[in-house]
Amino acid sequence: MLPAMAGHDVFKVSFVFPNKDKYDGECTRTPDGVLERNGNGVHTTPNGITYKGNWKNDKMNGLGRLEHPSGAVYEGEFKDNMFHGTGTYTFPNGAKYIGNFNENKRPGTQTFLH
Repeated sequence: MLPAMAGHDVFKVSFVFPNKDKYDGECTRTPDGVLERNGNGVHTTPNGITYKGNWKNDKMNGLGRLEHPSGAVYEGEFKDNMFHGTGTYTFPNGAKYIGNFNENKRPGTQTFLH
């Protein structure tokens, strides 16, 4: 990661992880000196998954858009890397579910994964 600049709390970084995932966006430094994703950023994987949105505590938290190479897209609220809150899930065939999610689940369903 990029070196910290004295007196600034938020850092703009471009980082490639060992698994070839890439993150471009905002980070903050933990008390232990580790940079973690906090703020706005884009995370992409080599197999075509893209998340654009808010991060908190190094996890997808807040509003964001997750695109899967199958064509499935979730746009809405996230909590700790899960669909949680109000959102729209578009299936690869174009069908949509618009409503509430609770930890990757639609009300009354099993886990709702892309």
